[in-house]
Amino acid sequence: MSALLLLFACLVLGIAVARWAKPPAGMVPGINWWVINVALPALVLDLIPGVTFDAQLWFPVAAMAIVFGGAWLLFGLLGARLGWSRGRIGALILVCGLGNTSFMGYPMMQALHGQAGLSLAVVADQLGTFPLLASAGIVVASIYAGRNPQAGLIVRRILTFPAFIALIAGIAIGRFGDWPAAIHGVLAPLGATLTPLALFSVGMQFRFRLGEKQSGALVWGLGWKLLLAPLMCWLLGRTLGVGGLVLTIGVLQAAMAPMISAAILADEYELDPPLANAVLGAGIVLSLLTIPLGSLLLPPG
Repeated sequence: MSALLLLFACLVLGIAVARWAKPPAGMVPGINWWVINVALPALVLDLIPGVTFDAQLWFPVAAMAIVFGGAWLLFGLLGARLGWSRGRIGALILVCGLGNTSFMGYPMMQALHGQAGLSLAVVADQLGTFPLLASAGIVVASIYAGRNPQAGLIVRRILTFPAFIALIAGIAIGRFGDWPAAIHGVLAPLGATLTPLALFSVGMQFRFRLGEKQSGALVWGLGWKLLLAPLMCWLLGRTLGVGGLVLTIGVLQAAMAPMISAAILADEYELDPPLANAVLGAGIVLSLLTIPLGSLLLPPG
């Protein structure tokens, strides 16, 4: 309970600071730079060498692909039927196909399922969500914005992302055992800064402004992201014999709130930014309730 209260406190503090404290310009980009370039790689380096790669670890990765692919199929068909603009369709595919599996996923999985849950959350994020953002996410944004996706840019974004480099290094270290205790003593505190700073940053960026005739699209988007997509992942996992904590973390990461970076990508490509930000804000608030509730309904480990 105290861990969940910490997440809530950091989120609310971020919202309060952004609204009333007049923080210095560039504070959010500075925090995000630390989280992405220092805290996240340190956490990955600390955890990945100790992860035992068993036959069921395909599931958290596949679950992320199901969420994105299902969003593309659903909103592509639904948007054409309802007469949505290409910008609206592209925005919903991005923000409802990509979950906030690091900034929110890591601290929530650690709070609900401890270090073992956090390790599996890293696998889902680094091998599932991030490659999808850097590849399929760019492709979708380009297609619905009327641009040509550049293969070189996609490959470069993946190979130069700090946490992805840390993932490869962590896997290599894990093949030879693990880090010495002194190295863990450095990596663990650096990685621990991710939870409060990431949620504080999410709070500072929180926006919810629903424009005209956007409520239907918002309901469809969050209905997929927070309910239908994780339900499909759960059914797949149970059908194929996945169980325990692997099933739980895969489903909960699939149910995570929309990704902030996906909303930023929608804004960058001019894909209905007001809707993308409304879905993002509402999804963050609702997921603070739906993720703990979903955790109670899933196997503990």
